[in-house]
Amino acid sequence: MRVVKLGIISIIVFSILITIISLFFPSHVRISKAIDIQTEKDSLLAQLSNAVNWKNWYPGADTSELVMIAGKAKGIVTADKKWLMITSISDSAIIVSKRIGPDTRKLLSGWNIFPGHIPNSFTVQWYMDFHLRWYPWEKFSSLLLEKRYGAMMEQGLARLKVLLEK
Repeated sequence: MRVVKLGIISIIVFSILITIISLFFPSHVRISKAIDIQTEKDSLLAQLSNAVNWKNWYPGADTSELVMIAGKAKGIVTADKKWLMITSISDSAIIVSKRIGPDTRKLLSGWNIFPGHIPNSFTVQWYMDFHLRWYPWEKFSSLLLEKRYGAMMEQGLARLKVLLEK
């Protein structure tokens, strides 16, 4: 009986300790990648703000189906059957949201466009914002977000650059 009590108390103390440690992790994480592209701003905006054009450069979008709303392509359905939809477009930013789970939490993502130092040159910043709950497994999983999404973002930006600088 003493061994069982010791085991239960150890599990409870260990769980509380892990939860306390996870509270020191930030609950908002942003992953960001950027690239310089020499092109006209209109052609850059056309690639970023039109979901039909994502098939040309966005990793995995070439096999994804489009989300059509009122006859216009507003996003894509990703490989994990989540919707990635354009929510806002301006002359310097495109904002996209993705539903993550059944509780309708969203991942906010987007592209910011900054003028470059060379004429007809722009810096495109692709970012993903993750808002995490206090759950320890979410906080610890945030350590792997860069590894999971960073390479995909770099690949997409490199494809976009090749496409626009032809």
